[in-house]
Amino acid sequence: MSGEERWCVVTGGRGFAARHLVEMLIKYDMFAVRIADLPSKIDLQSHEENGLLGQALRSGRAQYVSTDLRHKAQVLKALEGVEVVFHMAAPNSSINNYQLQHSVNVQGTKNVIEACTELKVKRLIYTSSPSVVFDGIHAIFNGNESLPYPDKHNDSYSATKALGEALVVKSNGVNGLLTCCIRPSSIFGPGDGLLVPSLVAAARAGKSKFIIGDGNNVYDFTYVENVAHAHICAERALASGGEVAEKAAGKAYFITNLEPIKFWEFVSLILEGLGYQRPKIKIPAIVVMPIAHIVEWTYRLLGPYGMKVPQLTPSRVRILTCSRSFDCSRAKNQIGYTPIVSLEDGLRKTIESFSHLRAECQPKKGGPSKASIYLGRGRVADTLLWKNKRQTLTVLLVMVAIYYNFIARGATILTTVSKLLLFLLIFLFIHGSLPNKM
Repeated sequence: MSGEERWCVVTGGRGFAARHLVEMLIKYDMFAVRIADLPSKIDLQSHEENGLLGQALRSGRAQYVSTDLRHKAQVLKALEGVEVVFHMAAPNSSINNYQLQHSVNVQGTKNVIEACTELKVKRLIYTSSPSVVFDGIHAIFNGNESLPYPDKHNDSYSATKALGEALVVKSNGVNGLLTCCIRPSSIFGPGDGLLVPSLVAAARAGKSKFIIGDGNNVYDFTYVENVAHAHICAERALASGGEVAEKAAGKAYFITNLEPIKFWEFVSLILEGLGYQRPKIKIPAIVVMPIAHIVEWTYRLLGPYGMKVPQLTPSRVRILTCSRSFDCSRAKNQIGYTPIVSLEDGLRKTIESFSHLRAECQPKKGGPSKASIYLGRGRVADTLLWKNKRQTLTVLLVMVAIYYNFIARGATILTTVSKLLLFLLIFLFIHGSLPNKM
């Protein structure tokens, strides 16, 4: 590392949006880039090996540092000699584990801030989320940065992201450090490992025909290159000095494509673009929520034994059924952000990048499914596999009734047992009163 080179760090630099920021920084030749992430070594894909990132790593314009943000000594090592930190690291937002989310989003962010102030880093840009102002209940229409944090967040990820964001805003000006926070809304694009793959998996399993809720909830999506561009706009604003830097410092900014769209229309455009049918059957959220709770409880029990992170969780259902759109006026006026890729072009590029997941690429089904093999035959299998639809619907209705009578209302063990005994007495009374022939 020569004395003339100006270095920046991208924490979580192998994440979805962070990879695009790293490539954009290299492309613009703004800084030499240090990529900090958890794995012991960097594993490049073929297009990265032969592209800008591979060339930068070989030439020394980029380097990789294995870093666990929960250990301050590792953070200090990663940030040594850098001018700017883009703090993008965060656990998978689908994992509703408060301890994990807090350890990275709060404690890890504390370590980054302390390292910045000790090493006299000039600028810190934190990747936050619009979810920091979302309570999971109330819709947000064209919300701006005056929205407060809710008393209770939708999940652990949102709650800890809000705590991390508050720390970054508070640290602005400490030992000369300038900070700001970027809140990109619903990121999509090439390299996405969550949204598109999960939609395709649902389509191949025959589940993409369903719309949860009424299908009219409006959403703001952000193409991943626009997210990277917003981070660079924020850094340039802080670096410009004077009134521009003064206005930008210590602020949070919503970032979108400035093209709100119905959530399920966006989903339909991706599915149709990949050759699958658009969802048409509407299921009320009130029906899906009990199932989502059961899925989440199952994951809490079986997660330590290797169960994959589920996509159908209560917090995800709330996100899928609420409107969330945001006003980017502050970002436009104070850091000069405007999208560089339109929603239409972003969708086209995204669909092209997932050509290997197109419907015609779906493997041919031969023989019974794994679920059929594992469950075998009988009433349980017929119920779980929807072979006996009347029986399955009856079980679902019973589950919904149990959920809203004994769980959703926060019943204690005593009241739950009392209700069960009451229902049993009513059933026995009716049964005993019926004629023997019936």
